[in-house]
Amino acid sequence: MKPEELYVHAKNALEHSYCPYSNFPVGCAILYKDGTVITGVNVENVSFGATNCAERTALFTGVTKGYQKEDVEMLVVAGKTDYFLPPCCLCRQVLVELCPADTPIYLSNNKGELKETILRDLVPLAFTEM
Repeated sequence: MKPEELYVHAKNALEHSYCPYSNFPVGCAILYKDGTVITGVNVENVSFGATNCAERTALFTGVTKGYQKEDVEMLVVAGKTDYFLPPCCLCRQVLVELCPADTPIYLSNNKGELKETILRDLVPLAFTEM
């Protein structure tokens, strides 16, 4: 699957975002090496600490389905921003724990453009050795 195809999954997931407080929907799609795509969205809560981001929702769903770190092929983040939308710092640390260091991560903007990076470059000083 091409990154542009995975982007469509992340973009479509935006419809399911629950963001009544920020009005900032985010979608994420993860491609696993067996061809499975798992999506996630941000789910907010009035107690902001209980909010979960799209990237973590997708990653945690993958773990629930039995996927492991080495099973991740690539990840796309989608939102409605003019800039390339990156994962927050909390999500970056979770990505370090649950994805290989060389995982391609595609950031998108509201024009559908993609910017490629890899996890190691997105989190150069992670808590765990990469």
